Amino acid sequence: MAEARQQSRTVNWDEEIELLARALPPDLARALHERIHPSELLEIVLDLGREPEARVPGREVLLADHPVSASDLEHVANNVGQFGDDNRAGIERTLHRVSAIRNRSGRIVGLTMRVGRAVTGTGEIIRDIVISGQSILLLGRPGIGKTTMLRECARLLADELRKRVVIVDTSNEIGGDGDIPHPGIGRARRMQVKTPLLQHAVMIEAVENHMPEVIVIDEIGTELEAAAARTIAERGVQLIATAHGQTLENLLVNPTLNDLLGGIQSVTLSDEEARRRGTQKSVLERKAPPTFDVLIEIQDRDRVAIHMPLADVVDTALRGPMQTPKIRVRTREGRVISNVDAPIVVASEPASVSSSPSKPLGIFPYGVSRHHVEQSIRELDLPVKVLGNLDGAGAVLTLKNHYRRRPDSLRQAESRGLPIHILKSNSASQVRDALSRIYGVDKQDEATTRALAEAAAAVRQVKTTLRPVEISPQNAYLRRLQHQLVAENDLSARSMGKEPQRRLRITMSPEEPA
Repeated sequence: MAEARQQSRTVNWDEEIELLARALPPDLARALHERIHPSELLEIVLDLGREPEARVPGREVLLADHPVSASDLEHVANNVGQFGDDNRAGIERTLHRVSAIRNRSGRIVGLTMRVGRAVTGTGEIIRDIVISGQSILLLGRPGIGKTTMLRECARLLADELRKRVVIVDTSNEIGGDGDIPHPGIGRARRMQVKTPLLQHAVMIEAVENHMPEVIVIDEIGTELEAAAARTIAERGVQLIATAHGQTLENLLVNPTLNDLLGGIQSVTLSDEEARRRGTQKSVLERKAPPTFDVLIEIQDRDRVAIHMPLADVVDTALRGPMQTPKIRVRTREGRVISNVDAPIVVASEPASVSSSPSKPLGIFPYGVSRHHVEQSIRELDLPVKVLGNLDGAGAVLTLKNHYRRRPDSLRQAESRGLPIHILKSNSASQVRDALSRIYGVDKQDEATTRALAEAAAAVRQVKTTLRPVEISPQNAYLRRLQHQLVAENDLSARSMGKEPQRRLRITMSPEEPA
């Protein structure tokens, strides 16, 4: 069955490459079939007066020994979609992009036919952040896979979380050309943009007319688009977007786009304040909360750098050296591994805005993983339901950065007098500890504390040395808690030995030999 599904995916994928080949003149299409394997093709370049070439990883392949003619370019232009104001066109039912180079009179003198593929699984490396409800900004160099990850995030939220997702697709790169979007975006809805100059207006229209829970945007690049993104975020809609730039430093020095980070202003301090801070009198500060909660730099197709919470990261960068981001790498087996600079996750006392002696029958998690809440309820055997909104809720769980922004849902909760419990991080241990406090579940005993402390120390040692570590034998319950702590820190563990000497062996990946 799995083999049949794989063959089906291959057939569909080859059909899309075939649609690209059909747009070429017949002789170039034949040469493409003879000289290039479809899985390797990246783009086809046709320049007037030069030999046509196909580009594959690390090399170029000539498709003919004669130069491209004006009739060749005209043939391709007539067999693809209509070119927009950004000189981009597409091919219906595919994700391919055709970009034109024009001379001064507007005639096409060059074409770049870039292959587009809907690659599933690329969003798994940031899945936990995407489903948490936080707004995410993706950066990376051209061709690194920003749009592919954007498309996968839209599909994940629309199909698996059943959220109302609207894609503002300016160049038809996310949903493909034509009126019917590519199946790669799942159930997400797609709004096309008549001209790139109107992207900011369509962004606002999407919020006002279609009641989305999530808006997905490719290539925020102007001041108007940055302002529209801020408006969307302030209305409580999750925003997932890409922007021009490769790193956080690029945005900090970009006067047009640094508003996405909250904007930067120069402030003159008093002599006393400057002495207290140990700085010069003139310093840089953030004007407002960032539009996004998380900034992710795509460094490679299977490697990302995560800056979160973004407000704290920007403040630190303006005061001095930028703090080290959390690096995630996806292995060939699909496992996600974090770098050694990642903090060790241990249960800690969450802050609470208010407390209530009653024990609520409904919990509304705002920006907190619903999976973690449901898992903790099962483990603690609590008589409580997880709700999707404030109706019927007796308490709210949220994160510190969400509470600082005071979105509408949290303001409504406060006006109703509901207790809001603030978690330091979106982890299972934080959720479990918060629910334990709310429902009066007994604190962990000394044996549990020792077992978790030993596991945390072992996690720290594995991340530092990259070598496996075995810890002391524990009973099944304590081993389960240790397994959870290890998983929360993006490592792997397996139980070894026989009772009563059964213990955990902690490693960087499950493939590591014992």
